[in-house]
Amino acid sequence: MVKDKRMRKYFGTDGIRGRVGDPSVSPDFVLKLGWAAGRVLARHGNGRKVLIGKDTRISGYMFESALEAGLVAAGLDIRLLGPMPTPGVAYLTRTLRAVAGIVITASHNPYQDNGIKFFSGSGDKLPDETERAIEEELELPLEAVTASELGKAKRVEDASGRYIEFCKSTVPAWFSLKGLRIVVDCAHGATYNIAPYVFDELGAQVVSLGVDPDGFNINQSVGSLHPETLQQTVRREQADLGIAFDGDGDRVLMVDANGRLIDGDVLLYLIAKSRLEMGCLKGPVVGTLMSNLALEQALRQLGIDFARVKVGDRYIMERLKADDGILGGEPSGHIICRDRTSTGDGIIAALQVLAALASSEQSLADGANAVAHYPQALINLRLEKQGDVINRPEVQHAVRAVEERLGEQGRVLLRPSGTEPVVRVMVEGRDRDQVEKMAAELADCVRAQVSA
Repeated sequence: MVKDKRMRKYFGTDGIRGRVGDPSVSPDFVLKLGWAAGRVLARHGNGRKVLIGKDTRISGYMFESALEAGLVAAGLDIRLLGPMPTPGVAYLTRTLRAVAGIVITASHNPYQDNGIKFFSGSGDKLPDETERAIEEELELPLEAVTASELGKAKRVEDASGRYIEFCKSTVPAWFSLKGLRIVVDCAHGATYNIAPYVFDELGAQVVSLGVDPDGFNINQSVGSLHPETLQQTVRREQADLGIAFDGDGDRVLMVDANGRLIDGDVLLYLIAKSRLEMGCLKGPVVGTLMSNLALEQALRQLGIDFARVKVGDRYIMERLKADDGILGGEPSGHIICRDRTSTGDGIIAALQVLAALASSEQSLADGANAVAHYPQALINLRLEKQGDVINRPEVQHAVRAVEERLGEQGRVLLRPSGTEPVVRVMVEGRDRDQVEKMAAELADCVRAQVSA
């Protein structure tokens, strides 16, 4: 399996992404990508209908048209959703019985970037073999079907309304946000015309932030990537809490009434604790190598098993499916609630947190106190010729020495980046000064081995 993933030319762990104008993020390539995907889906799918959604960046118009042309040339019918959160596309792909869903987005990246994500008819990411088949088709010359076999394109006029109703259906009928003043930060992204309505219709007094996309301001100084704007707004508006999404709506962070940032680890804990109390928690809760040790310890105090996987929601989902689990997530706020939907969904995760707090009659600030984060020191070493430096005996000896000093009250993580020539050195423990010193020592050791 690992070998096949490395052999891919275009697809990464989360679709295709890059700077607009790059070879794999250009109009001509995306046109052919639509055609290649259409050819594969026509062979292996059950139907001819494909959905296309997008976030709010300016290049989305161009790539929407290119995908539409390529898919129609392959004989597939198109349903255009317009701006729609990534998880919304996954949901509508299932409910509209489409053979696949496609999202044009670069998630939390700036507007200069864009990308293409695919969902299968079940709302899951495409299987590896389907992505490989699409790449094989990309090597062939583009030949459109005959005029009588060309597909058609239509717009789904009620796409936003359908998804809003689905989001509200994921919380109990008794649940209400009446009496709460909530700041909702949509990052000028795909949730801008959806999230405020969800929370408003559930009874909250909503203060909207980041809801004026112009094609260029997605993720700019707002959203989960820049929570300081939300923190300031919550304090200024004297709100009960704040919610921040990223550009495509699959991540969420929250802010309590005091302006304290609540990350994905704490949100995941609050949902897991509630599911346990309701008697419906299944399997281990799944985090990543970057999940804070405090989350693991807090869950174990509740008797909840915790599993770590590599960074990336793909690996979280793989482990959840293998263990029949229902909850997983990352500190960044990418949280998967498999008992509610098929992919990470920022709006739905936020609703699950709010429902958990309502059922326990707690504020966000009180609920979050159960997870006291361990300080983490993270150093990113840019090493153009790193080789396999992490596994060199000298580096491994230094790692073991730090681990012995930390004991059970800390962790060490050295890992290469999957997208750039960087080695990430992370040390976690109870004492901030100590972990920063240890991280610096390990970083010096890695540099010395590269230079040796």
